[in-house]
Amino acid sequence: MLWVGRDKWTVLMTTRTTIWVVFCGVLALFLAGFFIVRARSTSGRAKREAGVPEPVVVDDGSSWPMFGAGPGLLSRASGSLGERLSVLWKFKTGGEVKSSAAICEGRVYIGSSDTKIYALDLRSGQQLWSYATSDAVEASPCFIDGGVYVGSSDGFLYALDGETGALKWKYETDGEILGAANWTRSPDGQAVWILVGSYDNRVHCVDSESGKAVWTYETGNYVNGSPAIADGQCVFGGCDALIHTVAVADGSKVTEIDSGSYIASSAAFVDGQVYVGNYDNGFLRADIAQGKIVWEYGESEDAIFSSPAVTESVVIFGSRDHLVRALRRDNGQEVWSFRTLGEVDSSPAVCGDKVVFGSEDGRVYMLKLADGKQLWSYEIGQPVMSSPAVAQGTVVIGCDDSYVYAFGSAPASTGTVR
Repeated sequence: MLWVGRDKWTVLMTTRTTIWVVFCGVLALFLAGFFIVRARSTSGRAKREAGVPEPVVVDDGSSWPMFGAGPGLLSRASGSLGERLSVLWKFKTGGEVKSSAAICEGRVYIGSSDTKIYALDLRSGQQLWSYATSDAVEASPCFIDGGVYVGSSDGFLYALDGETGALKWKYETDGEILGAANWTRSPDGQAVWILVGSYDNRVHCVDSESGKAVWTYETGNYVNGSPAIADGQCVFGGCDALIHTVAVADGSKVTEIDSGSYIASSAAFVDGQVYVGNYDNGFLRADIAQGKIVWEYGESEDAIFSSPAVTESVVIFGSRDHLVRALRRDNGQEVWSFRTLGEVDSSPAVCGDKVVFGSEDGRVYMLKLADGKQLWSYEIGQPVMSSPAVAQGTVVIGCDDSYVYAFGSAPASTGTVR
């Protein structure tokens, strides 16, 4: 309607002018976007070169790079899970699988009592590589910056290339390593340090590139669990019954809090608060700054080896009295409990509005986070002491039947992998 009464030349010139204006506008937007992205990239590179650490977080559901999902060991994953899950694949190892998986860059890393560390394809379950240690691998791998760090019952901490499985180095402690490794950046941001507990009564801080000790911290007994890291501090329980807090920068003692009984599980550490269970049936919250226990839940009827998952409002853990419980973070009051048919050493994982864990009754369970009602379970038939890893809508967990299982919302065509 706008062109009525105009001659062809005017129409042509007006059309060309319009096209030229549009083209220039698009070009300007493209160039603006290019320079913004380049500026961000340059800024990120400058920060890395200056030693400023970039946080690694599980925020898109694509990875679960270590036990507990991140350095604080909160066991929370983004994304969601379906109301019911199916077996996507299972992979047979040569021994019981008590190790828990790490999932990163489309690969599953997990240990087995057959002495090996395995890398599997997340989608198909096909083996990508394996590396043999000298004893059972019950510890969970930690993936950071392309490397896989995992301890073995042979007393060594191994550093492997995540893509090829090639050995980078191995670091010797004086006792078996059953707990997962954790990581932190050095104070100057230039290096990644790996922290791991050992049955030599120490936590070891090791440089990820050289495999040399940065510092060691000695306790009064075995360190069975994984150290949790946040706010420049490393927190862990020991079989000396103490909750230890150590400065990451130099391994110096910050505080010790008596839990009343020895601690075999890993603690979760967030907002200066520690959540952990002990062998005397107690589960507690401790405040690091105050150096004291804030509350203690004593209704468990057996020892607690399960490590907790922590959400904004509740903390969830299993017990050897066959129950999984959710407690309020602020006061320790029970919100709900769910009874299985066996001991629960498996550490729960939270994904969206669901909780997943295994039990020694031979089942993997999924509950509603809000009220603890069962949504789904899968019977394997042998104890499930491994803890679940959750990424990309997939739950990966090991079992004493020697298999690694992957569960998801839709069955894959690959089936069983041997």
